Amino acid sequence: MESGHSLLESTPVCASSAIRPTRDLGVGIGLRHEYYPDFLAAKQSVDWLEVHTENYMGDGGYDLHVLEQVRGDYPLSFHGVGLSLGSAGPLDPEHLNRVASLVKRFQPALVSEHLCWSTVLTRHLHDLLPLPFTLESLDVVTRHVAQMQDVLKRNILIENVSSHVRFRQDEMTESDFLRELVRRTGCAILLDINNLYVNQCNHGESAFDALGRIPPAAVAEIHLGGNLSTEHYVVNHPGDRISTDVWQLYGYAVELFGAVPTLIEWDTDVPPIRVLLDEASTARKVAEAFDRGGRDGQNS
Repeated sequence: MESGHSLLESTPVCASSAIRPTRDLGVGIGLRHEYYPDFLAAKQSVDWLEVHTENYMGDGGYDLHVLEQVRGDYPLSFHGVGLSLGSAGPLDPEHLNRVASLVKRFQPALVSEHLCWSTVLTRHLHDLLPLPFTLESLDVVTRHVAQMQDVLKRNILIENVSSHVRFRQDEMTESDFLRELVRRTGCAILLDINNLYVNQCNHGESAFDALGRIPPAAVAEIHLGGNLSTEHYVVNHPGDRISTDVWQLYGYAVELFGAVPTLIEWDTDVPPIRVLLDEASTARKVAEAFDRGGRDGQNS
Protein backbone atom coordinates (compact mmCIF):
# COMPACT_ATOMS: atom_id res chain seq x y z
CA MET A 1 0.00 0.00 0.00
CA GLU A 2 1.51 3.33 -1.00
CA SER A 3 -0.11 5.68 1.45
CA GLY A 4 -2.43 4.05 3.95
CA HIS A 5 -4.46 7.24 4.42
CA SER A 6 -7.74 5.57 3.45
CA LEU A 7 -7.33 3.18 6.36
CA LEU A 8 -6.13 5.79 8.80
CA GLU A 9 -8.53 8.68 8.48
CA SER A 10 -11.38 6.89 10.25
CA THR A 11 -9.29 6.20 13.36
CA PRO A 12 -10.35 8.13 16.50
CA VAL A 13 -8.02 10.98 17.41
CA CYS A 14 -6.47 11.30 20.86
CA ALA A 15 -7.60 14.43 22.66
CA SER A 16 -4.00 15.46 23.38
CA SER A 17 -2.96 18.62 21.57
CA ALA A 18 0.08 18.52 19.30
CA ILE A 19 3.42 19.49 20.77
CA ARG A 20 4.94 22.74 19.52
CA PRO A 21 8.62 22.32 18.72
CA THR A 22 11.14 24.20 20.85
CA ARG A 23 12.94 25.69 17.86
CA ASP A 24 15.46 27.96 19.58
CA LEU A 25 17.70 25.38 21.27
CA GLY A 26 20.34 25.28 18.52
CA VAL A 27 22.87 22.42 18.27
CA GLY A 28 23.68 19.98 21.07
CA ILE A 29 25.83 16.96 21.83
CA GLY A 30 25.50 13.99 24.16
CA LEU A 31 26.75 14.28 27.73
CA ARG A 32 29.03 11.23 27.86
CA HIS A 33 31.18 10.14 30.81
CA GLU A 34 34.31 10.98 28.84
CA TYR A 35 33.20 14.62 28.65
CA TYR A 36 32.35 15.15 32.31
CA PRO A 37 35.73 16.84 33.02
CA ASP A 38 35.31 19.15 30.02
CA PHE A 39 31.88 20.35 31.09
CA LEU A 40 32.79 20.68 34.76
CA ALA A 41 35.94 22.67 33.93
CA ALA A 42 34.49 25.25 31.53
CA LYS A 43 31.46 26.26 29.49
CA GLN A 44 31.57 24.51 26.11
CA SER A 45 30.37 25.89 22.77
CA VAL A 46 27.24 23.76 22.58
CA ASP A 47 23.68 24.96 23.03
CA TRP A 48 22.19 21.97 24.87
CA LEU A 49 22.95 18.46 26.11
CA GLU A 50 21.30 15.10 25.56
CA VAL A 51 21.47 12.31 28.13
CA HIS A 52 20.29 8.73 27.85
CA THR A 53 17.55 8.59 30.45
CA GLU A 54 18.34 5.09 31.69
CA ASN A 55 21.88 6.12 32.69
CA TYR A 56 20.50 8.49 35.33
CA MET A 57 17.67 6.50 36.92
CA GLY A 58 19.58 5.49 40.04
CA ASP A 59 18.96 7.02 43.45
CA GLY A 60 22.30 8.82 43.59
CA GLY A 61 25.89 8.67 42.46
CA TYR A 62 28.35 10.70 40.43
CA ASP A 63 26.31 10.74 37.20
CA LEU A 64 23.42 12.54 38.88
CA HIS A 65 25.87 14.86 40.62
CA VAL A 66 27.33 15.90 37.25
CA LEU A 67 23.87 16.35 35.75
CA GLU A 68 22.95 18.66 38.61
CA GLN A 69 26.13 20.66 38.01
CA VAL A 70 25.58 21.21 34.28
CA ARG A 71 21.81 21.75 34.22
CA GLY A 72 22.20 25.45 35.00
CA ASP A 73 24.39 26.03 31.95
CA TYR A 74 22.64 23.92 29.31
CA PRO A 75 19.05 22.93 28.50
CA LEU A 76 18.66 19.15 28.71
CA SER A 77 17.08 16.54 26.46
CA PHE A 78 16.22 13.12 27.95
CA HIS A 79 16.48 10.36 25.35
CA GLY A 80 15.09 6.97 26.40
CA VAL A 81 16.17 3.61 24.99
CA GLY A 82 14.40 1.09 27.20
CA LEU A 83 10.62 1.50 27.38
CA SER A 84 9.94 -0.60 24.25
CA LEU A 85 6.88 1.34 23.09
CA GLY A 86 6.33 -1.09 20.21
CA SER A 87 6.15 -4.30 22.26
CA ALA A 88 2.75 -5.96 22.42
CA GLY A 89 2.92 -6.37 26.20
CA PRO A 90 2.37 -3.63 28.77
CA LEU A 91 4.96 -1.00 29.59
CA ASP A 92 7.13 -1.68 32.62
CA PRO A 93 5.46 0.49 35.28
CA GLU A 94 8.58 0.72 37.47
CA HIS A 95 10.69 1.84 34.52
CA LEU A 96 8.09 4.40 33.45
CA ASN A 97 7.76 5.78 36.98
CA ARG A 98 11.54 6.18 37.26
CA VAL A 99 11.55 8.12 33.99
CA ALA A 100 8.72 10.29 35.32
CA SER A 101 10.60 11.01 38.56
CA LEU A 102 13.72 12.02 36.64
CA VAL A 103 11.73 14.26 34.30
CA LYS A 104 10.00 15.92 37.25
CA ARG A 105 13.34 16.54 38.97
CA PHE A 106 15.27 17.98 36.01
CA GLN A 107 12.50 19.43 33.81
CA PRO A 108 14.26 18.76 30.49
CA ALA A 109 13.35 20.79 27.43
CA LEU A 110 12.68 17.60 25.44
CA VAL A 111 11.85 13.97 26.29
CA SER A 112 12.06 11.28 23.63
CA GLU A 113 11.83 7.54 22.98
CA HIS A 114 12.18 5.26 19.94
CA LEU A 115 9.70 3.81 17.46
CA CYS A 116 10.80 0.25 18.16
CA TRP A 117 10.44 -2.81 20.35
CA SER A 118 13.11 -4.29 22.60
CA THR A 119 11.37 -6.56 25.12
CA VAL A 120 9.53 -9.88 25.05
CA LEU A 121 7.69 -10.56 28.29
CA THR A 122 10.40 -10.03 30.93
CA ARG A 123 13.35 -10.40 28.55
CA HIS A 124 15.15 -7.26 27.38
CA LEU A 125 16.98 -7.66 24.07
CA HIS A 126 19.19 -4.55 24.41
CA ASP A 127 18.53 -3.41 20.85
CA LEU A 128 16.16 -1.06 19.03
CA LEU A 129 14.25 -3.40 16.73
CA PRO A 130 12.03 -2.12 13.89
CA LEU A 131 8.26 -2.56 13.77
CA PRO A 132 5.97 -3.67 10.95
CA PHE A 133 4.09 -0.61 9.76
CA THR A 134 0.59 -1.98 10.26
CA LEU A 135 -2.58 -0.71 11.90
CA GLU A 136 -2.10 -3.29 14.65
CA SER A 137 1.38 -1.93 15.45
CA LEU A 138 0.04 1.60 15.24
CA ASP A 139 -2.63 0.79 17.82
CA VAL A 140 0.00 -0.63 20.19
CA VAL A 141 2.36 2.33 19.86
CA THR A 142 -0.52 4.81 20.14
CA ARG A 143 -1.63 3.22 23.41
CA HIS A 144 1.88 3.22 24.87
CA VAL A 145 2.74 6.77 23.78
CA ALA A 146 -0.53 8.00 25.30
CA GLN A 147 0.26 6.15 28.54
CA MET A 148 3.78 7.58 28.69
CA GLN A 149 2.51 11.10 28.07
CA ASP A 150 -0.18 10.72 30.72
CA VAL A 151 2.36 9.59 33.33
CA LEU A 152 4.94 12.25 32.40
CA LYS A 153 2.23 14.92 32.04
CA ARG A 154 3.85 16.20 28.86
CA ASN A 155 4.14 15.38 25.18
CA ILE A 156 7.12 13.35 24.02
CA LEU A 157 9.13 12.92 20.83
CA ILE A 158 9.35 9.64 18.91
CA GLU A 159 12.49 8.75 16.92
CA ASN A 160 12.57 6.73 13.71
CA VAL A 161 15.06 3.83 13.78
CA SER A 162 17.26 2.16 11.17
CA SER A 163 16.47 -1.31 9.86
CA HIS A 164 17.92 -4.08 7.73
CA VAL A 165 14.55 -5.65 6.80
CA ARG A 166 11.04 -4.59 5.88
CA PHE A 167 7.98 -6.68 6.71
CA ARG A 168 5.64 -8.25 4.15
CA GLN A 169 2.77 -7.18 6.40
CA ASP A 170 3.54 -3.46 6.02
CA GLU A 171 0.39 -1.48 5.25
CA MET A 172 1.91 2.01 5.05
CA THR A 173 5.20 3.84 4.85
CA GLU A 174 7.19 4.80 7.93
CA SER A 175 6.42 8.47 7.26
CA ASP A 176 2.68 7.79 7.15
CA PHE A 177 2.95 5.72 10.33
CA LEU A 178 4.63 8.64 12.09
CA ARG A 179 2.15 11.14 10.67
CA GLU A 180 -0.77 9.16 12.03
CA LEU A 181 0.92 8.61 15.40
CA VAL A 182 1.30 12.38 15.70
CA ARG A 183 -2.35 12.87 14.76
CA ARG A 184 -3.57 10.36 17.32
CA THR A 185 -1.39 11.28 20.29
CA GLY A 186 -0.10 14.81 19.84
CA CYS A 187 3.49 13.55 20.15
CA ALA A 188 6.27 15.11 18.08
CA ILE A 189 8.93 13.56 15.86
CA LEU A 190 12.63 13.22 16.60
CA LEU A 191 13.88 12.81 13.05
CA ASP A 192 17.09 10.80 12.76
CA ILE A 193 18.48 11.81 9.38
CA ASN A 194 21.18 9.14 9.41
CA ASN A 195 18.60 6.40 10.02
CA LEU A 196 16.64 7.62 6.99
CA TYR A 197 19.83 7.42 4.94
CA VAL A 198 20.61 3.91 6.22
CA ASN A 199 17.11 2.76 5.30
CA GLN A 200 17.46 4.33 1.85
CA CYS A 201 20.62 2.29 1.27
CA ASN A 202 19.16 -0.94 2.66
CA HIS A 203 15.66 -0.80 1.16
CA GLY A 204 15.92 1.45 -1.88
CA GLU A 205 13.54 3.96 -0.28
CA SER A 206 14.18 7.61 -1.11
CA ALA A 207 15.09 9.48 2.06
CA PHE A 208 14.18 12.74 0.31
CA ASP A 209 10.68 11.41 -0.41
CA ALA A 210 10.36 10.21 3.18
CA LEU A 211 11.26 13.69 4.45
CA GLY A 212 8.65 15.21 2.18
CA ARG A 213 5.91 13.08 3.73
CA ILE A 214 6.66 14.15 7.31
CA PRO A 215 4.35 16.86 8.75
CA PRO A 216 6.70 19.85 9.18
CA ALA A 217 5.05 21.22 12.32
CA ALA A 218 5.62 17.90 14.11
CA VAL A 219 9.42 17.78 13.77
CA ALA A 220 10.83 18.97 17.10
CA GLU A 221 14.39 17.61 16.97
CA ILE A 222 16.89 16.15 14.51
CA HIS A 223 19.69 13.63 15.09
CA LEU A 224 22.84 13.48 12.95
CA GLY A 225 25.31 10.62 13.23
CA GLY A 226 27.70 8.35 11.41
CA ASN A 227 27.10 5.13 9.49
CA LEU A 228 29.10 2.11 8.41
CA SER A 229 28.95 0.12 5.17
CA THR A 230 29.26 -3.66 5.49
CA GLU A 231 29.25 -6.36 2.82
CA HIS A 232 25.46 -6.53 2.66
CA TYR A 233 24.07 -3.56 4.59
CA VAL A 234 24.65 -0.04 5.75
CA VAL A 235 24.29 0.19 9.54
CA ASN A 236 23.76 3.03 11.94
CA HIS A 237 27.13 3.69 13.59
CA PRO A 238 27.14 6.67 15.95
CA GLY A 239 30.90 6.42 16.32
CA ASP A 240 32.16 8.31 13.30
CA ARG A 241 31.89 11.66 11.55
CA ILE A 242 28.73 12.53 9.64
CA SER A 243 28.90 11.56 5.96
CA THR A 244 28.49 13.95 3.03
CA ASP A 245 25.23 12.25 2.03
CA VAL A 246 23.76 12.79 5.50
CA TRP A 247 24.83 16.45 5.51
CA GLN A 248 23.01 16.88 2.19
CA LEU A 249 19.87 15.31 3.64
CA TYR A 250 20.17 17.57 6.66
CA GLY A 251 20.25 20.64 4.44
CA TYR A 252 17.07 19.48 2.73
CA ALA A 253 15.44 18.77 6.10
CA VAL A 254 16.27 22.29 7.29
CA GLU A 255 14.65 23.66 4.13
CA LEU A 256 11.49 21.72 4.97
CA PHE A 257 11.32 22.03 8.75
CA GLY A 258 13.48 25.00 9.69
CA ALA A 259 16.45 24.93 12.07
CA VAL A 260 14.95 22.73 14.77
CA PRO A 261 17.16 21.55 17.67
CA THR A 262 19.86 19.29 16.23
CA LEU A 263 22.01 16.72 18.04
CA ILE A 264 25.44 15.49 16.97
CA GLU A 265 25.14 11.83 17.99
CA TRP A 266 28.34 10.00 18.96
CA ASP A 267 27.89 7.06 21.35
CA THR A 268 30.81 4.69 20.63
CA ASP A 269 34.56 5.17 20.08
CA VAL A 270 34.08 8.56 21.70
CA PRO A 271 36.68 11.08 20.44
CA PRO A 272 37.98 14.23 22.16
CA ILE A 273 35.21 16.76 22.66
CA ARG A 274 36.73 19.11 20.06
CA VAL A 275 35.66 16.65 17.32
CA LEU A 276 32.00 16.93 18.32
CA LEU A 277 32.29 20.69 18.70
CA ASP A 278 33.61 20.80 15.13
CA GLU A 279 30.65 18.74 13.87
CA ALA A 280 28.29 21.00 15.82
CA SER A 281 29.84 24.03 14.13
CA THR A 282 29.25 22.44 10.72
CA ALA A 283 25.61 21.77 11.63
CA ARG A 284 25.14 25.44 12.51
CA LYS A 285 26.61 26.51 9.17
CA VAL A 286 24.37 24.12 7.23
CA ALA A 287 21.31 25.26 9.17
CA GLU A 288 22.12 28.92 8.52
CA ALA A 289 22.61 28.22 4.80
CA PHE A 290 19.38 26.28 4.29
CA ASP A 291 16.96 27.65 6.90
CA ARG A 292 14.01 29.39 5.32
CA GLY A 293 12.03 29.41 8.53
CA GLY A 294 10.52 25.97 7.92
CA ARG A 295 6.93 25.42 6.98
CA ASP A 296 5.59 25.37 10.51
CA GLY A 297 1.89 24.63 10.52
CA GLN A 298 1.61 23.20 7.01
CA ASN A 299 0.68 19.59 6.32
CA SER A 300 0.32 18.87 10.04
